[in-house]
Amino acid sequence: MIQKTIILVFTGLLSLGAAAQKEDSITIKNIADNVLIHGTAYENLRKICKKIGPRLSGSIQAQKAVAATTKMLKDAGADTVYLQPCMVPHWVRGAKEVGYINLPNGSKYQLNLCSLGNSEGTGLKGISAPIVQVNNFAELSQLGKTGVQGKIVFFNFEMNPTYIATFNAYGESGRSRTAGPSLAASYGAAGVLVRSLASNFDDYPHTGVTIYNDSFPKIPAVAISTNNAIWLTKQLSKGQALTAYFKNTCTMLPDEPSFNVVGEIRGSTLPNEIITVGGHLDSWDLAEGAQDDGAGCVQSIEVIRAFKATGIRPLRTLRAVMFMNEENGGRGGDKYLELALLNKENHFFALESDAGGFSPRGFSLEMSEEKINKIKQWKNLFYPYGVYDFSASGSGSDVGPLKVTGAALAGLRPDSQRYFDVHHAASDVFENVSRRELHMGALNMAALIYLVDKYGL
Repeated sequence: MIQKTIILVFTGLLSLGAAAQKEDSITIKNIADNVLIHGTAYENLRKICKKIGPRLSGSIQAQKAVAATTKMLKDAGADTVYLQPCMVPHWVRGAKEVGYINLPNGSKYQLNLCSLGNSEGTGLKGISAPIVQVNNFAELSQLGKTGVQGKIVFFNFEMNPTYIATFNAYGESGRSRTAGPSLAASYGAAGVLVRSLASNFDDYPHTGVTIYNDSFPKIPAVAISTNNAIWLTKQLSKGQALTAYFKNTCTMLPDEPSFNVVGEIRGSTLPNEIITVGGHLDSWDLAEGAQDDGAGCVQSIEVIRAFKATGIRPLRTLRAVMFMNEENGGRGGDKYLELALLNKENHFFALESDAGGFSPRGFSLEMSEEKINKIKQWKNLFYPYGVYDFSASGSGSDVGPLKVTGAALAGLRPDSQRYFDVHHAASDVFENVSRRELHMGALNMAALIYLVDKYGL
């Protein structure tokens, strides 16, 4: 009799689980259908890219983007929309950079180059000096002051093509851009050329922030295209003594006031528990910032719209946040954390989209193993929408600071094979975004938030 009772109870639990899963499957299908048929993310991205364009922190365009996304969140149906003031760096690229390699025969090889973000300028005369190539920091150390003093260091850190997860290659090689200029300066270098952090071979230089160490001189630093880097390596391998010239007129101006843009749906039963979804509103100045990170912003706005359109009233307060200044300072993410701590907010879960608007493949999860395992129980609900990878990894640079609050963090992980073709380059434009892929990412984000809100972690 006892055994029969246990069997009946177990069967009942299985039935309850199956019933709940069926209900969730129907709800997610409703979200998916609504986003794929009525979604506004793509049109919102068009407005951001084509009516505003590049949105570097401190620029007029960045401020226009604040106003535009405020309206988008209101149109999406957010209960409240407000701004979080923050001070941001205001770096100006200046005139288009020029540069070339002086060849032994007296001719010049023109470089496709751009200044690294936050780089110092050369002044109007530019700089000219012999080139020394290094393929890793150990080689730089071996050269020391004797081999580097007064020279232009060429960091030829190729993104490892054998890494299927291209973000791993980017993280590994990216040290040449972020830390390379200051390390070179510590040995007396006059300037720096950095091989663009790109997984393909083309003529586009890719910018990105460099982080100066105040203990050393701030020397000018530029990125050259991958095709230029391949050519230069070949010439240097012949034992030729080459000199480089480049000129940039970058300037760091005083900090400017700016804002994070926040839209909320207030929670019905647990309003003091906050779920955040967001992307960063600023972009580099070379292009429209479509994939990085206009896509993440409009997907986050779409989550708000999808919840409202399908009649889902979240238990917890749902916030969509357009973070400012991710690219060259991280001030928006820092301000969000500062206000969270100041206001004693209870941050339950945060999801960031800052890996492009390509087809979604999964979510990276930065939380306890117990919580990861709970999310993995929902895997079958995501398979129909192309998502299968739920890995313990990082989340995102803007939501990352919330880790100190105890919040569970996650990042959308789209297919990354094409991302570094356009990342931080002039080719990051609206035309390189697929409406279908963008909306698939948005609906999966909405589905994950729906499940986290309903069942907790």
